[in-house]
Amino acid sequence: MQIAPAQLARHLERGLKSLYTLHGDEPLLQLEALDTLRAHARAQGFGERSAHTVAGAHFDWSEVLAAAGSLSLFADKQIIEIRIPSGKPGKEGSAALQQLAEQAQGNDSTLTIVLLPRLDKATKSTAWFMALENHGISVQVEPVERAALPQWIAQRLAAQGQRVAAGEEGQHTLQFFADRVEGNLLAAHQEIQKLGLLFPPSAENAGVLTLAQVESAVLNVARYDVFKLSEAVLAGQALRVQRMLDGLQAEGEAEVLVHYTLAEDIRALKRVKDAMGQGRPLPMALRENRIWGTKERLFERVLPRLSAATLADLLQSAQVVDGIVKGLKQPDWPASGWQALHRLAQHLCRLCATGSAAAKPTPRH
Repeated sequence: MQIAPAQLARHLERGLKSLYTLHGDEPLLQLEALDTLRAHARAQGFGERSAHTVAGAHFDWSEVLAAAGSLSLFADKQIIEIRIPSGKPGKEGSAALQQLAEQAQGNDSTLTIVLLPRLDKATKSTAWFMALENHGISVQVEPVERAALPQWIAQRLAAQGQRVAAGEEGQHTLQFFADRVEGNLLAAHQEIQKLGLLFPPSAENAGVLTLAQVESAVLNVARYDVFKLSEAVLAGQALRVQRMLDGLQAEGEAEVLVHYTLAEDIRALKRVKDAMGQGRPLPMALRENRIWGTKERLFERVLPRLSAATLADLLQSAQVVDGIVKGLKQPDWPASGWQALHRLAQHLCRLCATGSAAAKPTPRH
């Protein structure tokens, strides 16, 4: 059975199960879900906890099976936590997890918690993961998307008795906060706690935070990845794209990886557009090219706006930038790989925002 993290507390009110699987790439939310499980288990008399981290192909699963099958030495009930950072338990681990899942049925003295990273569709279809999900509770921890981040921050502030001002100033404050912590939820949580210490709610301020207070206190701890950059470009978010490219450069991201991501999006747009030109409906063309999820929705929005000729020009520009990031000089293009990436990304971004074949931007120097 699968539930969302927000449903976990209410689920536990109805009773603690013997097997839980937490999976996802958001450390803060996974840790909070784990802490919720631990606290509820301690209240139910689970007084002993053992942790096992699966590292390498030679991990000894017999220790985990023995722990799960033995009675606690110091308490009536025990918690067993199994961390699999790679998300790949291996052949022996697959069999062990299936055995653990079956043993968990009706075992009120042992709480087993399996912690995994984000899993792809193929992994979720494996026998061991399906056994965990069928015999226990699965909690998929999703990251907070950029559009939802201001509201997430507002909810966290409210939980500690704080809020931003009403109206436009408050919205500006939340947007500023979100820009400073994007992609780094753990640091965002720490910055929110810091605001609680610096400006505690009182009768005088009623817990209201001003923009000046937030600007003075919140550090720039944002972290970016190339996949989120791709989404920002396709969404036509020019300022965010600028900020993300600067951040990726400052973090030392490889130019070739950023170029590959942008070029692959252009190639995918071209392939889908060509398929549509051959008479395939857009949904079919997207499926054939394995465009799913958020990117599928973005492609659906921008493809009707982009002509085949525009996409051919973009593909040619991507080939030019490929040479630049590898050290080649190109006429009428910046010599710097990062400046060329800025130019390519912003050109595609403007086309996705307006759908018109805008003139090529002036090179950044």
